[in-house]
Amino acid sequence: MALSKPSFSYICELAQREAAIVLETGKEYLVESRLATVARAEGFDCLNAFIDTLRSSKLNGVHRKVVEALTTNETFFFRDYHPFEALRKTVIPELLLKRAPIRKLTIWSGASSTGQEAYSIAMMLREHFPQLASWKVSILGTDLSLAVLEQAKKGSYSQLEVNRGLPAAYLIKYFTKKEDRWIVKEDIRSMVEFKAFNLIQPWPIMPAFDIVFMRNVMIYFDVETKRGILKKIRNCLLPHGYLFLGTAETTINLDPSYKPVMMGQSTAYTP
Repeated sequence: MALSKPSFSYICELAQREAAIVLETGKEYLVESRLATVARAEGFDCLNAFIDTLRSSKLNGVHRKVVEALTTNETFFFRDYHPFEALRKTVIPELLLKRAPIRKLTIWSGASSTGQEAYSIAMMLREHFPQLASWKVSILGTDLSLAVLEQAKKGSYSQLEVNRGLPAAYLIKYFTKKEDRWIVKEDIRSMVEFKAFNLIQPWPIMPAFDIVFMRNVMIYFDVETKRGILKKIRNCLLPHGYLFLGTAETTINLDPSYKPVMMGQSTAYTP
């Protein structure tokens, strides 16, 4: 049975309210494909009947599962490559000088999904900047989805996942093989803390960050939501800090307080 208009309208409203995800007309197929598994797991063969039950219930864990199913968790190691090169060649060497008096570095990987971005940063730091071993280095990985965060915390990846973007030398050096899974070694896992975080809900008190990776997440939000998130990031980004967005994202025409900085083939933004 095709998704009814009332069902689709309700899911659009739920996704917008709880996660600022904008679903336009024509995305019915996406809702059907993403929610079919959730409906079956809850004992429903009919998606419309499942959504009718959601509509008549107070917000609960099932509504959260629905919203999480609608989020896009596409990620892989060293995704897009150039931002990591910007970190290695420009940002970290600069911060090594600026932060030397306190020997502290704080990084946020927002919308970190199953953890590949946060672990990529950790491995890059360990590989190219051994002097940071005596610093206090904190990497925070956050995401809306509890399911992807659970995998991120375990640092457990399939052969397909480690084949996507991860250099072979890093696989040998920073992972151990356990049956059919590759596990991030403890010395890298200990550099990263993962927490649940909904960008459109009230933010808790955040640490001051030297670097924020908020890539490929705001493309799903409306303009006012983007502006609100950029302002909140600016409030917790140190004056010398850098914000990295996805290749299709920018602060231009959203928050003039940010200044774009070209670093090779990557663009970062300073507050």
